[in-house]
Amino acid sequence: MPDSQPQPPDGATANATALLLRGARLTDGRAVDVRLSGGRIEAVGTAGSLTAPGACVDLDGHLLLPAPAEPHAHSDTALSAVTPDRTVSYDPEDVQRRATEAALLQVGHGATTLRTHVRVGDAQELAPLEAVLQARRSLRGLADLTVVAVPRLLTGVAGADGLAILRDAVKLGAGVVGGCPDLDPDPAGYVEAVLTVAAEHGCPVDLHTDAADPARLARLAAMAGGLRPGVSIGPCAGLSRLPADVAGRAADQLAAAGVTVVCLPQGRCGGAEQRGVAPVRLLRAAGVRVAAGSGAVRDVANPVGRGDPLEAAYLLASQGGLRAAEAYDAVSAGAREAMRLPEVRVEAGFPAELLAVRGDRLEGVLSLAYSRIVIHRGRVVARTNAVREYCDPAVAMALDLPRQGRQVRPETGA
Repeated sequence: MPDSQPQPPDGATANATALLLRGARLTDGRAVDVRLSGGRIEAVGTAGSLTAPGACVDLDGHLLLPAPAEPHAHSDTALSAVTPDRTVSYDPEDVQRRATEAALLQVGHGATTLRTHVRVGDAQELAPLEAVLQARRSLRGLADLTVVAVPRLLTGVAGADGLAILRDAVKLGAGVVGGCPDLDPDPAGYVEAVLTVAAEHGCPVDLHTDAADPARLARLAAMAGGLRPGVSIGPCAGLSRLPADVAGRAADQLAAAGVTVVCLPQGRCGGAEQRGVAPVRLLRAAGVRVAAGSGAVRDVANPVGRGDPLEAAYLLASQGGLRAAEAYDAVSAGAREAMRLPEVRVEAGFPAELLAVRGDRLEGVLSLAYSRIVIHRGRVVARTNAVREYCDPAVAMALDLPRQGRQVRPETGA
């Protein structure tokens, strides 16, 4: 099953009139109007050619892109590093509040669909999962949130309880089966247990692994090969510490098995013991599907995590050696593919999951992504407006330099 199942539209979306996006710039340089209706792109035409009976958003000066998706978040622990003693409260109300706030933060950055890993078992049992599912319900209409159930142990005597609670988590509403096989005494047995539960319920699999052990990774690839609906692993930073020939063979094995790698350019998460980023160029060259996620958002694993997909793409371009288009693909099309979501293009008939960022080229957008307009299911769900002013603007005015602020149009006052 895909992460985001179709939901019965609420009144706000079912009866919404068409929305016209006017004068947007596309990555191929065209200036276009885009009309949205019923949660999809209804028409795309040259700038000034389309009309709509409903609202109109002026996107002059903005680049219009398929919206990012977040394939690797940790909502249950997000924003917990701000407490003085740096302890994580698992009180359901605290978890729900943090999960909601973190999701809204990521929606504001542009991610309209999120996959979050949530720990189950131990003393908290299913309480954090229930709290995140409640946050998901409160976010309906703003973003789609899917939960990955993450048990601690699944093998041996102690693992029996973990296996039972994992099955209960899926029945409760977790849409993906996950976990950390590296932390189990029997990593291969852990993976086998996860794959068994996933097969029983027809769920995707999303596992944490550093991928520093080539033999263990080869076993994982062999076990996961051909599994439907699919297997993702991450953050796989250990691959970058292996000799090039060993890492290359591992990449070939992952590609042959159809396993997706989700890297975390902005820092590690609670399920990863080592820092670093997976070797994305090597993986892509081998044919591995690569996506990029945010990981921890201001928890003890990464107290400065931003949860910003454009920053993740920026880091892949500035430090990972990818071209800007490849880097953005990792947080948009690549992330959506990892989550088995429908493809998004700025073309008629595709889902209206869009992000408009002030700028005219993708490189500039990844560098200075200040002002953003986020569209989910055909309506604007978040805006961020940034205006930079200087104490003496004479030089900028004389050179007619662009501003990050919205230009005032005398004829409309808008």
